[in-house]
Parts: sequence; C-alpha cells; structure tokens
Amino acid sequence: MADVSHRGAHRGDLADHPDITEMRDRYARVLGGRDVALVDGPLFLVGLACAISPWIVHFSASQPALATHNLIMGVAIVVLALGFTVMPQRMYGLSWAMCVMGAWMIIAPWVVGTNPDKGVIWTNAVLGGLTFLLGLACTAAAMRSGRTRHT
Repeated sequence: MADVSHRGAHRGDLADHPDITEMRDRYARVLGGRDVALVDGPLFLVGLACAISPWIVHFSASQPALATHNLIMGVAIVVLALGFTVMPQRMYGLSWAMCVMGAWMIIAPWVVGTNPDKGVIWTNAVLGGLTFLLGLACTAAAMRSGRTRHT
C-alpha cells in the first residue's frame, strides 16, 4: 500500500514542490504589467454598452448605418478587452488603438450617421470618451511596464 501521509507538511503547502521556482517565475510573468487590471472590466462593459446602444437609445431604425457601426465597434472593444485580460503582455501594445477608437466614436455620429439627434450624439460621446480614457490608462501602463522591463 502506498504511503499517502503528509508527515509534518501542511496540505496546501507548496514550499517542497520540486517546480516551485519555475511556478513563481511563470506567475510573475503572467501578472507582469498588470498595473491596470481594473481597466479590463470597465473596458469590456463599455464595449457591451456600445454594441447594444442602438437598441437602448432606440436609433437602430432611424440610423441603420450608425447602429451597425456601433455594433461592430462594441464587439471590437469587447474583443480587445478580453485580449487584454487573457494575453496582457501581447495585447497592451495595441492599447493605443483604444484611444483612436474612442476618438472615432465621438465623431462617428456626423461621419457615419445622418442628422443625429442629441441622444445619439451624447451616447457616442460618452462611450467614446470612456473608451479614449481607458485606452490612455492602458497605454500609460504599457509604457510604464515597458520601461521597467528594459531598465
């Protein structure tokens, strides 16, 4: 019969694990550059809000081109936010794209839409502004993390 007793070791203690150093290094690499981990969730929610905004603000029928635009932009923001969460080391290089997308969303009602009303303008301005600001936060964190890695 096999000896499965834990002779003095605590059940959750990994100090004696043979790969503890490699596990710690990997954990540090995965969490490295996660200064703005709290930005990923709000960015995801802004993307969802952008995607469903045509139906919430009721401009899907009056502004079909802008409704399609907001749906596509919202999905793109959600995908980038998920990428920031799942692969932060690779995705934070694209964080500047959030700033561009936010600025574009602010002017999109006049470029993509036709005679937008105040609800459409305010919706896109608020969502675009939030996207821009969250993109700045991601970009700043990526720059900080890049400087600390190279020094």
